[in-house]
Amino acid sequence: MILLVGTSAAALEGVAQTLSAVGLTVRVAGSLADARELAIVNRPLIVVVERSLASASPSETLGIPLASGGAVVLFRAGPAIRESLSPTVQRVVLADLSLPLERNRLIALIHHVDERTRAAGRGVDRRSREGEIRA
Repeated sequence: MILLVGTSAAALEGVAQTLSAVGLTVRVAGSLADARELAIVNRPLIVVVERSLASASPSETLGIPLASGGAVVLFRAGPAIRESLSPTVQRVVLADLSLPLERNRLIALIHHVDERTRAAGRGVDRRSREGEIRA
């Protein structure tokens, strides 16, 4: 699952449609608190967070649970205004994109992270793996 978090409904809807068109499961949240609630139920592989939200609430951004091997990607939908980020957030972020212009780069990053987690054996649910071993 890919989780999109931001305040620009139009930008999020366009990106969600693009990701859905390539077969990805996408959820959208309007705030970091909503994103955390969604992620607790079903941990996302990638969380795509609006840069302004991440700079305003770094601890909330980092508090969103991820699937094992998951990543955080930041985006901005408007002009290239760069809000300052805490060093901790800067270290965690995989990429900082301008959406929707860089949507193909986002798709490539998602596929890369997915391949990386599968190669590391993290892409398979542990319970299903244990079931296969017992069978």
